Amino acid sequence: MEKIIVLDTNVLLHDPQAIFSFQYHKVVIPAVVLEEIDSKKRLADELGRNARHISRLLDSLRKQGHLHNGIALPGGGILKVELNHRSFERVQSLFSEISNDNRILAVALNYQLEQKDKADKRQVVIVSKDVLVRIKADVLGLLAEDYLPDQSVISSDGYTGYGTIYVHPSVIDEFYSNRFLPVAMIPVKGRLRPNEFVILKDEIGTSKSALLKVSQDGCRLEPLYLSNDPVWGISARSAQQRMALELLLNDDIPLVTLSGKAGTGKTLLALAAGLMKVEDEHKYKKLLIARPVVPMGKDIGYLPGEKEEKLRPWMQPIYDNLEFLFDTKKTGDIDKILLGMGSIQVEALTYIRGRSIPGQFIIIDEAQNLSRHEVKTIVSRVGEGSKIVLMGDTEQIDHPYLDAVSNGLTHIIESFKQESISGHMSLEKGERSRLAQLAADLL
Repeated sequence: MEKIIVLDTNVLLHDPQAIFSFQYHKVVIPAVVLEEIDSKKRLADELGRNARHISRLLDSLRKQGHLHNGIALPGGGILKVELNHRSFERVQSLFSEISNDNRILAVALNYQLEQKDKADKRQVVIVSKDVLVRIKADVLGLLAEDYLPDQSVISSDGYTGYGTIYVHPSVIDEFYSNRFLPVAMIPVKGRLRPNEFVILKDEIGTSKSALLKVSQDGCRLEPLYLSNDPVWGISARSAQQRMALELLLNDDIPLVTLSGKAGTGKTLLALAAGLMKVEDEHKYKKLLIARPVVPMGKDIGYLPGEKEEKLRPWMQPIYDNLEFLFDTKKTGDIDKILLGMGSIQVEALTYIRGRSIPGQFIIIDEAQNLSRHEVKTIVSRVGEGSKIVLMGDTEQIDHPYLDAVSNGLTHIIESFKQESISGHMSLEKGERSRLAQLAADLL
């Protein structure tokens, strides 16, 4: 049955191509949505880019006819900019404020009331990424849904990068004898992915176990090549950290993703691995560290000084970890060290568009605050001979239009999990302190 889809502004600002995602249904854009998009088009961030994108897209569609009369979409549906459903009376009885959200709800409600008397009545659905708009729609008797086509994760758990499999002890013995196992010998549901880790445990219940990694061709289970020796003074404190270091120090895996709660060691492990590869092994020319400029809570506004001074508050978590790795004693010592080395660059992602970055070890922190488009822009900047590490905590998203399944970090994890050039590890156990671990679990 054909539906009438009423789009909220945040859907178009999140994905300008959303109007093509509803197949043969009628897509309605209320006039107030155009006004909200117009107010965002001068922004220099992702919202501004998307506002300009949807504006140009709608302008190109005008060639097919007047948008307020409705035009045909490639997928078979109809797109219409609604001008005549601006009556606010029915919504005002419950929500008296004449806000843009309430006007969008009024459009959907008026459509629904119109459909009641029609023989071929169609279901009206308001699509919004704003939870409160969906709740208000429910109060008004409207069907409301989140915008879901961009969500990457199908399962509830997502891809962790490792799994535990219980086998007969003879299988573990064979691995230690031959130093490899064919994947066909492992009783696993589905298919093991390249560079995925496997923890074999004795199904009888003894302490016998083995830690293995799937080969890049996906055919064999191989031992970890790295010993548990410290990396720039940092030793793995858990099996997951050891697996993460295996990925970070493997030059044949140019894309590594790390996820986990605060305090699990993501940033520290990546920095330690990057320093070893750049300073000790000279595998890469430079260590480039960047993170998105997205504030937690209220923004403090403009910052004084040159670019480096402006970036310092945003990059302070990176400097904290570098101070720990270099074991500095005084404030300002780390700046002198970095200035003297010249091979470590701390940047904001604002300046990465248009660059080509060959021969560098690139670390992108707080990647959960990136959209799918921003992640694509960043990874497509990686030049020949570079390695990129993206990491973050999908439970700490500060971006207003992203969630645990639509953010860029989750998107790249799920998109690349079958590729031989990538590896992922989900870190679980907090190592910062007992208090930090309890805070991450309980709060």
